[in-house]
Amino acid sequence: MLRSLYSGISGLRSHQTMLDVTGNNIANVNTTAFKASATQFQDTLSQLTQGAGGPQAEQGGTNPAQVGLGVRVAGISTNFAQGSAQATGKSTDMMISGDGFFVTRVGNDMLYTRAGSFDLDAQGRLVTPDGGIVQGWSAVDGTIMDGGAIGNITLPLDAISPAVTTSEATFGGNLPSDAADGTQLVRDTQVFDANGQATNVTFTFTRNGANWDVSYDNAGVDTALGSLTFVNGALTTPGNFTLAAPAIDVDMTSLTGFAGMTTVAVASQDGRRAGTLDSFTMASDGTLIGSFSNGASEAIGRIALANFTNPGGLEKAGNSTYRATFNSGNAELGTPGQGGLGTVTAGALEMSNVDLSQEFTNLIVAQRGFQANARIITTSDEVLQELTNLKR
Repeated sequence: MLRSLYSGISGLRSHQTMLDVTGNNIANVNTTAFKASATQFQDTLSQLTQGAGGPQAEQGGTNPAQVGLGVRVAGISTNFAQGSAQATGKSTDMMISGDGFFVTRVGNDMLYTRAGSFDLDAQGRLVTPDGGIVQGWSAVDGTIMDGGAIGNITLPLDAISPAVTTSEATFGGNLPSDAADGTQLVRDTQVFDANGQATNVTFTFTRNGANWDVSYDNAGVDTALGSLTFVNGALTTPGNFTLAAPAIDVDMTSLTGFAGMTTVAVASQDGRRAGTLDSFTMASDGTLIGSFSNGASEAIGRIALANFTNPGGLEKAGNSTYRATFNSGNAELGTPGQGGLGTVTAGALEMSNVDLSQEFTNLIVAQRGFQANARIITTSDEVLQELTNLKR
């Protein structure tokens, strides 16, 4: 039989595979974080009909003569180029900007994905749409020990931020230097004990000649703290005081004493009542930061990312996930934004990197290649027909 007949068959098979790959790319044009594939062709064995001849004194060398035996698919590679960002506004949607993969666990199987469309399950675990549990490092008392073994990322929906005793208070603003003698300015603030019980403390600033006398009232007991003196608007006397009951250090060193402004106020105090978890946000390094009803913010976990020496060696495991293979290398875990890993953005997803214009062009190329190889088979058949017609 003719060799061209089998070359045409190999061409049909190879271009059919190219059509399959291209069709799959187009089908996944809207799949979150999908990475397009490309088909590489390679010629098969070539039959040697004449070997090469070396040059002689009276005769030149000759090249080998070979007849190719067709084409085959050498490989199907994955294009891991970054896809475009799509804002969703959903706090559990996450996108990797740069290299890396989210790590998920399904049973005892570790899988890797770029698709960050996550949700919370009934146990507060961050999961993929197919139930894979997102892996990372959990926080203990607001401290994350990354670099150790990874585990399930769980949002403590029933977490409580403990009450904190007020130990420091800071004043800011201006005491007017043009105030009349005897003028009183009263400022209230809440302070908290170890149980989160709030107590109101009243500070009184009284104009006394060139000074401002400072006192505080707690539970009806008025106690003098000292005096503040300003020269050209700057405080010249010590501005640090200590309350006896409750025991609080008060910092008034940032107060000024210019004319025409009365802006003195309590700038901050470090106590708070207990609070429950309201929501969470995520930093670019993958840290999940919980916001509590008492105004406290605390780290509750960190997303882990994985990278591979050869990402092209990963095996597609379905559901937009990949599995490590011998040729991909072992997963190298790390914190987002460090060690060559990309950063993580919340409220956005990575779109498919399929280029439709390229894929439709590939469809035309594959179709024409298929037609050309079919014509090879048709022509070979006609030649065989002529051969069988030699004897009638």
